[in-house]
Amino acid sequence: MRKLLNTLYITSSDYYLSLDGENVVVLQGKKEVGRLPLHNLEAIVTCGYAGASPALMEKCAANNISMTFLSVTGKFRAKVTGKAYGNILLRRTQYRMADNEKQTLQTAKNFIIGKLYNERSVINRAIRDYAERLDTEKLCRVSGQLKEILQMAKEAENMESLRGYEGEAASRYFSQFDQLILQQKEDFVFDVRNRRPPLDRVNALLSFTYALLTGMCVAALETVGLDPYAGFLHTDRPGRCSLALDLLEELRAPYADRFVLSCINKKVLDSADFEQKENGAVLLNESGRKKYLTVWQNKKTEKLKHPYLQESIEWGLVPYVQALLLARYIRGDLDGYPPFFWK
Repeated sequence: MRKLLNTLYITSSDYYLSLDGENVVVLQGKKEVGRLPLHNLEAIVTCGYAGASPALMEKCAANNISMTFLSVTGKFRAKVTGKAYGNILLRRTQYRMADNEKQTLQTAKNFIIGKLYNERSVINRAIRDYAERLDTEKLCRVSGQLKEILQMAKEAENMESLRGYEGEAASRYFSQFDQLILQQKEDFVFDVRNRRPPLDRVNALLSFTYALLTGMCVAALETVGLDPYAGFLHTDRPGRCSLALDLLEELRAPYADRFVLSCINKKVLDSADFEQKENGAVLLNESGRKKYLTVWQNKKTEKLKHPYLQESIEWGLVPYVQALLLARYIRGDLDGYPPFFWK
């Protein structure tokens, strides 16, 4: 099992990253504000970066430390990685499967089955834990609807139908998302999922969290030797990491959505941690990103029992384990891809 090392998050837009020996140095102008040994890192993520030296990028690539550059809203800009892992035979098999309509549909089904199951689990957990504070009648009704859609997704005969069921389930799920916000109700109101740009604080948190989790999925797929750009559910598009987005689907509700709700309900963040742009976009400000990324890093170290392996692992390793299981399925070691079922 891969060791979960630290990720260095750079939240200020005027910080410059450079290399000094075996250390990454964070500079603000000419002033050194931070220094960290590279051997302690597995990734560097910068939000609204001022830049990084070519020497540092070369060193990170050589040491297989990924460098991801995001905008302040969490939008992916670029990534620096080292040589690809794995072997060409695995990727050739992946490409052949992605071109096979029957195999593509079955694999995509498993991603969606995992997603719908986990959306329902999040709602059912809320009913169990906060019955006195929620409209449980509505939540139970949506839970039942998701169960029906899940069954229809299992029987979908083509990708168009499968995507239709997924969209319907997402609509039902997010129709009750505002109920799950138990604290700071006036400052964190959720009406509908919106993005590019996010137009409220809840959507800003969801988009930022999905971006970080997608980056983890990309890194996990690259580590096990798969091509993160050749997907099954998400079609090929230049620059889009389709397989990483496939892997993300089943992790959205139990990993990202619950993390966002926790940040709000535990009052880790408040309205002062956000700013609104002239175009209406709402995003975390610098102080908000610092608070957020501290608890995000802590979340990655929390333990859970993996439903398929039946072993205790850290949440930060869940994308890696799922990527590993996907690679085993593509190689033919497993009869099907086992989705991540959160309970």
